[in-house]
Amino acid sequence: MTDATPSDSTSAFPGASDAPDAPAAPDYDEMTRDIADVPAVEVITTVAVHLLSAAAVNLGLDKPDSEYKDLDEARKLITALAGLVTASATEISSFHAAPLRDGLKSLQLAFREASIVPDEPGQGPGEKFTGPVYA
Repeated sequence: MTDATPSDSTSAFPGASDAPDAPAAPDYDEMTRDIADVPAVEVITTVAVHLLSAAAVNLGLDKPDSEYKDLDEARKLITALAGLVTASATEISSFHAAPLRDGLKSLQLAFREASIVPDEPGQGPGEKFTGPVYA
């Protein structure tokens, strides 16, 4: 008769480690959401926050004497954010759009402040979507 228990060289669970304290493999299917389950407002605001954060870093707002200051990249990100916020404002409601507009305006003013030669009113990043931005 053969013994039904696994030998020392194999495991009853394929891929399982012999170490007793090895972490179990994560169940990625359980950890992720289907994109169809994510409301549009959540997708839009998440993208907007990423654009806000990236623009702030490129403006050097992440810390004093930031080594990441790149106004050309910041201009692109702010313009993309302005287009997104302007186009989606009626779809995501004022509750979600108002803080995004405030953040956008703050970035536009920070860009003007950081520029050696400030753009004319209405010519700054994103101002073709938002109109001229004043302090």
